[in-house]
Amino acid sequence: MTRILFVCTGNVHRSVLAERLLAAKLPPGSALRPESAGTEAWHRSRMEDTTRAVLEELGGDGSGFASRPLTAQLMAGAPLVLGLAREHREAAVRLAPAAMRRCFTLKEFVRLADGGAARGGGGGFEAVVAAAATRRGAAAPVPSAEDDIPDPWSRPREELYACALEIDRAVSGLVRLWSMRH
Repeated sequence: MTRILFVCTGNVHRSVLAERLLAAKLPPGSALRPESAGTEAWHRSRMEDTTRAVLEELGGDGSGFASRPLTAQLMAGAPLVLGLAREHREAAVRLAPAAMRRCFTLKEFVRLADGGAARGGGGGFEAVVAAAATRRGAAAPVPSAEDDIPDPWSRPREELYACALEIDRAVSGLVRLWSMRH
């Protein structure tokens, strides 16, 4: 089982959307297990109703969700930690500095991993993560808007829906990368 840990602030919008949309796109019995946590999450808060409705519109399952705070233990068992914004990636690295090579933003990871996928290469998904970490040091910097998915907290439903669509596109890239290696 390969875990991917998505991280946002409250673990009630972006990271849970990423977790549940990725889960919906994976084939039954997949060895990839998405999870989520928040840098400022309250343990066991439920998903907001509007987020659940948007998630279910896009084919995800909102049942049984409970938020949880990001911990070093959660990160220790995840070969890939994906923040929904740079601040989340940075918080994860501060919490577990040894995890730096496996911490990215969601959009950053897909961009860097896609760049290497075109060149091929052997190995499993862990090799994709390692190659993306290597490419990160050589890639030209991009504006934060290219890596961050804006927080829809207290924003109109349309902005939450746009956020969910952006996450959905990015997790589709993860599915593609996973499928290429498995």
